[in-house]
Amino acid sequence: MRLLRNADHRRMPWKNGGGETVEVFLHPQGAGLSDFGWRVSMATVASDGPFSVFPGIDRTLAVLSGDGMALSIEGFGDRLLTPASQPLSFPADAPTTARLTGGPITDLNVMTRRGHFSHTLSRHAVNGSLRLPAASGTRLLMALDTLGVAAPDGLIGLQPLDALLLDGDMQIEMIPVSDEAAFYDIRILPDVSCA
Repeated sequence: MRLLRNADHRRMPWKNGGGETVEVFLHPQGAGLSDFGWRVSMATVASDGPFSVFPGIDRTLAVLSGDGMALSIEGFGDRLLTPASQPLSFPADAPTTARLTGGPITDLNVMTRRGHFSHTLSRHAVNGSLRLPAASGTRLLMALDTLGVAAPDGLIGLQPLDALLLDGDMQIEMIPVSDEAAFYDIRILPDVSCA
C-alpha cells in the first residue's frame, strides 16, 4: 500500500507542449511517455486544441472540475464530457480535439498500454461507509473529498486529490469525514489475452 499525496504529484508539460500534466503514478517507475505500462494523471485544459497522441495506448477521461469540454474523436464522433458524465474511454492514438464549454477544466486521465494492461475507472459517492470487495490486479483510489480508508494496516486519511495505491485483493472500507464524500476507483489489470 502506498500513499500518494497531491502536493507530491509530479508536474510536467504535456507531450504536445499545450499545457501541464500532474502525474499521479507511472508504471514502471522511471519509464517515459513512450514506454510506460500504465499511467494516471490530471491535466488542466485552459484552451481549445488537440490532445497529445499516444500510439498503442487506451485512455479513459473524467472531468474533475470546471464546466466541461466537447471532444471530437476520430472514429468515435463528438462527445460532451462534464463533471456529471460517466468516464469516457477511447483510444489515445485516435486524433482528438477539445473545445471548452465554459472556461478551463481539470480532468483525470487513466492510460494503459494496449496488449499489456487494461483498466476501469469508476466514480463513487459514500454515505456512511462503503466496503470495497477484493479484486484482482492493482487498485488506485483518488479522493475528491476528505475521507478515511480503513485497511488491514489501520486508518489512512485522504485529502482531495490524494491517492492510495494498493493490491486489488486487499479488502478496504471507505469512510467519509462529512455526510458524503466522492472518490474514483481505478483498477489496472494485466492483459491475459496476450499471455
